[in-house]
Amino acid sequence: MRGFFCRYSDFVVHEINKEGRTVRLDDLCVPADEESPECSSTDSQTLTEEQKQQLEELQLFKNKEASVAIEVQEDSKEKRTLLHRAVKTLYPGLETKTEDRDGKKFIVAYHAAGKTALAELRPSAAPRKHSWPKNRGSFCHFVLYKENKDTMDAINLLSKFLRVRPNMFSYMGTKDKRAVTVQEIAVLKISAERLSHLNKCLMNLKLGNFSYKKHPLKLGELQGNHFTVVLRNISGSEEQVEQAMTSLRETGFINYYGMQRFGTTAVPTHRVGRAILQNNWKEVVDLILKPRPGAEKGYLVKCREEWARSQDPEAALKKLPVKRCVEGQLLRGLAKYGKNNIITAFGLIPRNNRLMYIHSYQSYIWNCMVSKRMEAFGLRAVEGDLVLRGSSAHVLSADEADKHSLHDVVMPLPGFDVIYPTHSVGGGYRDMLSADDLDIEHMRHKVRDYSLAGAYRRILIRPRDVSWELIQYDDPRVPLVHTDVEKLENAPAPVYLKEGKYGALKMEFSLPSSTYATMAVKIISSRFKSL
Repeated sequence: MRGFFCRYSDFVVHEINKEGRTVRLDDLCVPADEESPECSSTDSQTLTEEQKQQLEELQLFKNKEASVAIEVQEDSKEKRTLLHRAVKTLYPGLETKTEDRDGKKFIVAYHAAGKTALAELRPSAAPRKHSWPKNRGSFCHFVLYKENKDTMDAINLLSKFLRVRPNMFSYMGTKDKRAVTVQEIAVLKISAERLSHLNKCLMNLKLGNFSYKKHPLKLGELQGNHFTVVLRNISGSEEQVEQAMTSLRETGFINYYGMQRFGTTAVPTHRVGRAILQNNWKEVVDLILKPRPGAEKGYLVKCREEWARSQDPEAALKKLPVKRCVEGQLLRGLAKYGKNNIITAFGLIPRNNRLMYIHSYQSYIWNCMVSKRMEAFGLRAVEGDLVLRGSSAHVLSADEADKHSLHDVVMPLPGFDVIYPTHSVGGGYRDMLSADDLDIEHMRHKVRDYSLAGAYRRILIRPRDVSWELIQYDDPRVPLVHTDVEKLENAPAPVYLKEGKYGALKMEFSLPSSTYATMAVKIISSRFKSL
C-alpha cells in the first residue's frame, strides 16, 4: 500500500509562534491606528478614479516602460507633496518625479522595474524618506501566505516592490517552496497600508494580520510548525492506515534532516559547506558558479557558461537579470573585491545564506552518524549514548541506559562545544571528518562566522496533535485542503465523497522547529509499503 502527494497544495504549513499560537491569515484589514497626521486616508482621495486605474495598470506590469503623468491643478509644494506621497504609498514599486511640460507642472509616475523609464526620469535613484509616527512600533509584523515559493524568494520579491533591502525583513524560520505556507514576517518602518497594497499585484502571495511592534523577529524563535498533508492514491484498509498512524503518534520517527536541507540542485549545499570549513575558497566559488547538470533557469545556465569560459565576474553578471540570487551576489563581490579576495567577496552573500552551507554540512554528518548508530544499536538506549541534562550532554552508563529510552537520546552536530558518544559511533564522527580533511578537535575557523560550536539533536521525534482521516475523491485535480486564502475569499470547502475513484489519507500533526515533516511522510509511506 502506498501514497503520494503530487500537488503543492497537498502540503500546507502553518507556523507556530513563540507563544504557541498557530499563525493563520484571516484578516486583510489595515490596523485602525494606521491613520496619523503623517500618513492619512486622504492619500486615496488625492487621486481621481481615472488616475488610480492608470497607476494600477502601471503597477501590474502591463507596460514596464510606460509612465503616468498627473497634472498638478493647484501648483503648490504642498499639493505636489501630497501627490508624490499618494502614489508611493498606494502603489508600492512606483517612483515619481516632478516635471515641467509647456509651463505646467506634472507628477510623473513610472515603474521602478522599467530600466528605460528609470534612466530617463531618475538617473540617480536616491533613497526615499518616509515619515514614521513616533508613537508607533518601528516594525510592522504581518502574516505572509505563499504558494509554491520559498521564503527568501518571497522576501526578495517584496523588497523589490517596496524598494528596500531584503535585510529590512526578519522572520522566525524559512519555509520551503513546494507547499502552501503561512508564517509571520516583520519589516522595519514599512506601513501596513503600503504592504496591503501589494496584494493587488502579487501572484501566489498574500499579506495580512498587520500589527506594529517595537521588535523584529529572530531566527529560531518559533515553537514549530503545524502540517496538513494529503497522501493521494492510497490503497489498503482502514486498519492498515490506523496501524501506521498510531505508530507515528506513539513511537514517532527518526529525526533526519530532510533533503531540502541539502538543496535541490546537482551540487548539494553540504559540499559547499565542507569547502568553506576546509578554507578551500576556490572550490567554494567553483561549486556555486560552475556549470551543473539538471534543470535550471536559462539565465543561470548562460551565467555559469560565461563564468566557465571567461572567469570574468562582470561578464557573467551581465547574463543575470536577477542579481539578488546567491550567484549574483557572489559575482558582485568578486567584481568589487577581486578574485584574490574571495573571503570578502563571499561576504556579500547574506549571512543566513552563508551559514546555511556549513549548517548543511553539520546536518549531513548528523544524518550519516544516526544511520550508523541505528544500524549498530537499534531502538534502545545503550551505554555510551548521550542524553541532555539541562543544556549539557551526559554520557550514559550501562545502568543508566536501562532507565532511558531512545526518545531521550541525542546525537551531536559536530563542533568545538559538544561531546561525542563514547561507543563506536563517536569514533565514526572522527573518521568521517578526517576523511574530509577536517580535525574534530579544531572546529574553530579563522573567520568567526564559520566556527562551529555544535549542538545536540534528538534521534526520535514524536509529533503532537496527530489526527487523520481517509477521504474519497474522483478528480485528481481537485484540491483536498481548504487554504487560508480560500476561506478569506469564501470559496467552498473541498467536498469528500462517500465512494470515489481514488482514496487519500489526510493527516495533521505538529512538529518542533528544525524537524522535517517530509521525514514523517516518508516513514508513513514506507510503512504502507511493508504492511
